[in-house]
Amino acid sequence: MKYSWQHPDWPDFTYDDTQFRDVLYQYALEAGRLSGGMGQLQDRLQYEAYVDLMVSEAINTSEIEGERLDREDVRSSIKNFLGLSNPPVRVVDPRAEGIAALMVDVRKTFSTQLTKDKLFHWHQLVIPVQNNGLLHQIQVGQWRTSEEPMQVVSGPIGYEKVHYEAPPSRLVEAEMTCFLQWYNDSSPMNPDRKEMLPGPVRSAVAHLWFESIHPFDDGNGRVGRAIAEQALAQDLGRPPLLSLSTALERDKKAYYEGLHKASEPNLDITPWVNWFCETVLKAQQVAVQNVDYVLKKAKFWDQHERSGLNDRQVKVINKVFRAGPEGFEHGVSAKKYIGMTGCSKATATRDLTDLVEKGCLYRLQGGGRNARYALNLEGGGGVPGFKD
Repeated sequence: MKYSWQHPDWPDFTYDDTQFRDVLYQYALEAGRLSGGMGQLQDRLQYEAYVDLMVSEAINTSEIEGERLDREDVRSSIKNFLGLSNPPVRVVDPRAEGIAALMVDVRKTFSTQLTKDKLFHWHQLVIPVQNNGLLHQIQVGQWRTSEEPMQVVSGPIGYEKVHYEAPPSRLVEAEMTCFLQWYNDSSPMNPDRKEMLPGPVRSAVAHLWFESIHPFDDGNGRVGRAIAEQALAQDLGRPPLLSLSTALERDKKAYYEGLHKASEPNLDITPWVNWFCETVLKAQQVAVQNVDYVLKKAKFWDQHERSGLNDRQVKVINKVFRAGPEGFEHGVSAKKYIGMTGCSKATATRDLTDLVEKGCLYRLQGGGRNARYALNLEGGGGVPGFKD
């Protein structure tokens, strides 16, 4: 016996909830704070905050799997699916469209039961038809059926290290039936539920259980994280105002180590649930910052909409804002300004000086040709510009 699903008591997970009661209490407090922050935003800004969070989730859930997507493609796709772009923006990357569709569907249908057909649909979204009309050499929109073991491995060919081996494909249907039964029975949306689990705990168990089964040929991580977010939404009674995958991607090593440790033939998953709940709390705290950032952005434009900024300056500032509250590692330089606008060096220097004089930017570091600038946001702190 090497893995949890081979344990005679599988899938009766156990955990000591006294280990994370404080985290759950803080999570509840932050949930109220986040909801209050959203309430300060006008409808247009609330949509912007939701879109920003969905973009972050889409980018990072893909990044965890080593798939890098263009942020603007993802943003355009999400806005298309939400009906916020008229006319819709054309997006050529089917991966961006697929993951964007998943983000929107998870949030629009969070209150419904999770079914096999729903999971098949989500799988088809994360493994889309490619530009040449051909599918990956994997089974899409169905449980895996290969007789080959489903293994999680690392290392070069010939020196692979097997971290985990999922249940054989012949067991997947029964395993997923059991999982879905538990998931729907324990849902806060179910008036007859017998098990009252805090949202982050249910999310942690659901994600681990799904990943342990690994029911698809590929795409299990992205679908599994969508399930985790849906569980949080069902607990809150609304789409989650956070990006779970952003927090997971920041500590990806611990994420994988936690899943690996919890897959061992010991059904006590206290360390995993504790770590996952702490990560959900971190994601919520980042979301609070994001909402505050949207509010600061609105105040910035209210203050400077009559400052007489030219098209080049507006374009550059919007680029910095789209980078999110953390901005980039380095500030706006004349070189980066030229790259964004196509203007001359003299024009870039003049534009940047004008932005400083109008209070839109402040000098971040250096002088002369090495000068770099950041957005001057009300309430303290700047947002650096472009990453070298």
